[in-house]
Amino acid sequence: MGVSGAGKTTVGRLLAARLHSEFLDADDFHPPGNVAKMAAGIALEDADRWPWLAQLNALLRAREARGTSAVLACSALKQSYRERLAEGLARCEIVYLHADASLIRARLGARAHRYMPASLLNTQLAALEPPARAISVDASERPERCVANIVRALTQP
Repeated sequence: MGVSGAGKTTVGRLLAARLHSEFLDADDFHPPGNVAKMAAGIALEDADRWPWLAQLNALLRAREARGTSAVLACSALKQSYRERLAEGLARCEIVYLHADASLIRARLGARAHRYMPASLLNTQLAALEPPARAISVDASERPERCVANIVRALTQP
């Protein structure tokens, strides 16, 4: 979890490969209305997110029921969003990717996302509720280092 540009997709893909898990990018599951709003530079409201979060939770629960694991890259900026994602799961670990806002802005300026404009970063930073309990990772590190830190935290007793 983290704001746009924190490295969720990059780190998530690497982590999923390392854990032999499926990778899911929450961006791929937004309904067209949400995509249109974000593409127009309009921040989503909670009402826009609830059905999307329910769908993501259903995907995670289905994988757990099959005995498989998944790494989900999702902004999950609020505690209530993270609770909805984890609802009914026997095991769910939250990884919080964070970095200085200036680094995040530079990353966003250097990339082209299919619908998420850099202009929405300020709304994400304003909405962000850092998790009280999570694997906290400095996203200014190289992605491989982030993955190593996550794996170490996951395997500690």
